Amino acid sequence: MKNRTNKLLPVFACLAFFGNAHAENSSAEKVINISIFGDHGVIPFYNVLDDDDQPIRTMADYMADQVEGHLEKNHTMEGFSPTPAMFEPAQGSWVPASGMYPVAWAQKEHCQTRGCDFALMLGDNIYPDGATLGADGVTDARRFKEMLHQPYGNFGAGTPNFTIYSMLGNHDWRVSREAAVAQMEYLQQHPNFYMPDLFYKVSPPGFEGEVEIFVIDTEMLLASGVVKEEKVDVDGNELDSGHYETWPDHIKLKTPEEKRMLEWLETSLKNSKARWKIVAGHHALWSGGGSKFEKARTLRKLFMPTLCRYADAYFNGDDHTLEAWTDDCVGVTDALSPPLPLMTSGAAGKQRNIHPALIKKQQQNYPGVTSLFSKGQAFGFIHAQIKGEELRVQILTTPNDLSGRPIVEAEFTFPRRTTN
Repeated sequence: MKNRTNKLLPVFACLAFFGNAHAENSSAEKVINISIFGDHGVIPFYNVLDDDDQPIRTMADYMADQVEGHLEKNHTMEGFSPTPAMFEPAQGSWVPASGMYPVAWAQKEHCQTRGCDFALMLGDNIYPDGATLGADGVTDARRFKEMLHQPYGNFGAGTPNFTIYSMLGNHDWRVSREAAVAQMEYLQQHPNFYMPDLFYKVSPPGFEGEVEIFVIDTEMLLASGVVKEEKVDVDGNELDSGHYETWPDHIKLKTPEEKRMLEWLETSLKNSKARWKIVAGHHALWSGGGSKFEKARTLRKLFMPTLCRYADAYFNGDDHTLEAWTDDCVGVTDALSPPLPLMTSGAAGKQRNIHPALIKKQQQNYPGVTSLFSKGQAFGFIHAQIKGEELRVQILTTPNDLSGRPIVEAEFTFPRRTTN
């Protein structure tokens, strides 16, 4: 028996070797699917016309308003696509329809076929002013139910550990810090959402060591910074407005921890042992919508070098478009060599025109910046898949008939940038 055992030892060793090799290969090839959406919480009933705004009484007037918006960013009517309209009795006006439910339906269908392990919700979850603590006569419980629980409370049902990793956007901060915290506390107690703090990092269950998500609050960063008001002409030239944005004090960085947010981000990314490091914030670092480029400029100064050195990709909402950019990180010392992917998914409830001339001028004026895809006047979301050494991104829309069918508009594959 002893001799027989000795003869079998090489066989066991060989089996152990191949078993370990298979386990390592299985880990390297683990597939992670993520649904990514922003700016979804749109119910026209909650919007209130400003004192100087007049209700739009006819569809002809609505279309004229849509044409005016298009021509602010285009010389001709080429590519014109109006946002679908609905009549809102509370305002007595024709208004843009919401994409909240169509995009939720489209994500659910796409996840059933493509797979979704978790989701990222990129802020502006409640329009127009976030939670209000009842100051406008509407309870936050109603808002939370209608804009969070009903469209997304059961999203991902049947997938173990499915979670929507969440953040706040500029609209969620509108009323007060207490109101912003009220929304965060609702997300904390809801089983389908996760938001432990205003900024945080998380390793989704089952994918520890594979991917780590870093969520930052870009509205707080902007409120505490210096931001010019945007001004651009129809030819895409960035102009100096001579004016600066202002924010209420309640949005600004206050606590010692908040004031160290960027230091926290750099340290957390640098020390992360995850193979993939994904950063998410509400605002874009490059944007083709024409009304966000000064905010993007400020944010690039604040944390683009950190992303260039330590991150694999950045996802944002805010601009109501669907976009894919890369930045070669020109001028950043010790930047990783593959271009940094930057994705905008802010069309889950609202639509916005892109500014084609601005996109062209940005690529001419800023070395190393490339616009891979930019689509406005559409509802949609992004699906990201991590497989081995690649990040595969699908950009999807859903038709303006509000049917909620997912349509793949573009696909891109990016290599892993980090090396640990």
